Amino acid sequence: MTDEMILVVRRALFDELGAFQGLNFEIDRYLPALLARENNFFTPRPPAETNPELKQIIPYVLLVHEGRVLHYVRGKKAGEQRLVAKGSIGIGGHMNDHDEGLFALDRAAYDAAVQREVGEELKLGARYSNHAVALLNDDSNEVGKVHLGVVHVFQLETPDVQKGEAMITELQFLDRAQLTARRDTMESWSQICFDRLDELLAATR
Repeated sequence: MTDEMILVVRRALFDELGAFQGLNFEIDRYLPALLARENNFFTPRPPAETNPELKQIIPYVLLVHEGRVLHYVRGKKAGEQRLVAKGSIGIGGHMNDHDEGLFALDRAAYDAAVQREVGEELKLGARYSNHAVALLNDDSNEVGKVHLGVVHVFQLETPDVQKGEAMITELQFLDRAQLTARRDTMESWSQICFDRLDELLAATR
C-alpha cells in the first residue's frame, strides 16, 4: 500500500455534480465525469486515506446467482484495516496507475478494469453479465468520507466462485433471510446496498 498510486477525483467535483448520501441511480450523470481524464488523477494511497478533499473511486461489485448474494467476512489481511472482521456483500478495489490510459478510452475499457479488480480477489468460474447500476457515498464515517463507490451487479450463470485472496473468509451465497440476520455486522456500504437490494437488482434488467 505504501507505494500504491490510486485514482481519485476532487471532492469539489462530486459537490458540483450533486453530492448525496447513500445510493444514487443516475449513473450516466456521474460516471462519465468521474472517468474523464481532465477530472481525475493518480495519487499515493496513504495520504488519500485521510484527505476528505479527495474521493477515491472504488468499483463495488455485488455477485448474484438466482437471487442469492455472495457474502464474505474481511479477514486480518484486508487492505483496509478499518473494515477488518466486517461482513460484506461487495467486492471493492481501487483503480491503480497500471490501469492508466484506459480512462481516455470508452466505458468498455473501464468495465474491463473492474473485471480485473474482481479477478484479483475472487476466482470466477461462472459466466456473468456486468451491470453498473448506481453511485454510492457514505460521509457518515471516516472510511466513507474519502471513498466514492460505483456499484456493479454481476449476474452469474452458476455459483462457481472461490476466494482469490487471503483476506476473504467465510465466502458463501446467502438468501434474503440469511443476509437480514447478518446485516448489523456488515460494513456500512454493504448495509446501504442491502437495504435497497431490490432496486439494485431491478436496475440490471
